Amino acid sequence: MGVDTTHPEYDRAVAKWARARAVLGGEDAVKAAGERLLPRIASHDAGEYEAYKKRASFFNATARTASAFIGMIFRRPPFVKWPGGLKMARFETDADLLGSTLAEYCREVMSEVIGLGRCGTLIDWEETQERPHCVRYRAEDILNWRVERVAGKMRATLIVLREEVRSARNQDIFDNQTEEQCRVLELHPEGYLARIYRKSQGQWRQLQAHFPGRHGKPLPAIPFVFHGARDSRATVGPVPLDDVIAVNLDHYRLDAEYKHGLHYTALPTLFAVGFQHEGTLNVGSASAWVSENPDARAGFLEFHGHGLTSYERALEIDERRLAVLGSRLLEPQKRQPETAEALQIRTSGEESVLEAIAGAGSRALTDVLRWVAWWSSRENLVSPEDLPEEAILLKLNEDFGTAGLSAQDLEALVAAWQARAISQDTMLEAFRKGEVLPEGRTNAEEIKLLSNATATTPEEQA
Repeated sequence: MGVDTTHPEYDRAVAKWARARAVLGGEDAVKAAGERLLPRIASHDAGEYEAYKKRASFFNATARTASAFIGMIFRRPPFVKWPGGLKMARFETDADLLGSTLAEYCREVMSEVIGLGRCGTLIDWEETQERPHCVRYRAEDILNWRVERVAGKMRATLIVLREEVRSARNQDIFDNQTEEQCRVLELHPEGYLARIYRKSQGQWRQLQAHFPGRHGKPLPAIPFVFHGARDSRATVGPVPLDDVIAVNLDHYRLDAEYKHGLHYTALPTLFAVGFQHEGTLNVGSASAWVSENPDARAGFLEFHGHGLTSYERALEIDERRLAVLGSRLLEPQKRQPETAEALQIRTSGEESVLEAIAGAGSRALTDVLRWVAWWSSRENLVSPEDLPEEAILLKLNEDFGTAGLSAQDLEALVAAWQARAISQDTMLEAFRKGEVLPEGRTNAEEIKLLSNATATTPEEQA
């Protein structure tokens, strides 16, 4: 078996990933997939199928849904907390050495997770700048993996990643031809080993191998984090928008058949019976048709059936299903007003799924920051797990309501606390959910800030 051998779970999921990637790519990508997404009518030759496909319109509800979900998660910037004394300004302004800020990198990761349900982050060391950085891998590029129990913990012991690099054979500076290579990450008793393979004359050959280190010692684990819609395990999870994609493609196929029917039935066809065949029968007020046949007649063949109406109804049903499955942007707005409670109940299903995705994203991205902080730290820590849990955090927005606390709500909460009906922690947590307090700041930290503020007189603050 070659170095590019794929995991069985990869083989089962790759077709779904390809379908999701095409749908998220829009109409051009969907139509480029051809018969894989739009079956050919049995009587069509190649030319007729191309015309059939061109007439169809792809209504991209999936991409709009994914965009709305990303917008809701990043309605507020991620809250980031580093260990005290650690300066990470360079990493926060360029997390991947491609100019992406940490917030932008998080957005790219979550876009992949919402679209395909999977991606990965390799934390690597840049020797020139002497700092760690992130490398993002798509689901299709995580070819193989193995997870085993090591020292009582489940750890990845093998990860194979596919990469595209500029070909070394390019002699012209304007030639952008690329070639494929595989990065093999292995965990050995002596530490983490990274190897690079590239195909030459049909065979994979190892180009380099090294043990990345920290303070002169090999890393104790593979610095790779899986991002999923439910967790950060290596196991392939579901595609969050799979149901939306299925209905979206059904809508596309129905639209193709509907437009095909319109093409052949919408325009009337002239017919003439009992007229001479010689010459051309011109149509118009300046032309006269003469025939000695008393049975001669002419007219238009027109479509009067209701066959296409069933397609129209089916398209409308699919559009309503897309709205129910998550794309609230596509649902017709209700004419009558709704209470906040009714609106919350109506959207709670989508929020619960999105909240789970955001929660899993926060945990996985915190693991990424843990690796970055540990590798950047000068402290004598054996592994990233030695960093205190409360010392580092990346928290994505999980509150998707647009209304915060009103002035009356704030007054009522403060009054309840003053009357000892609720605790101070309960009041502060309500403030946090109402977007009065920032995510990630603990109640103890907020109380300390309040104590510092009250201990300082207005004259001292000035």
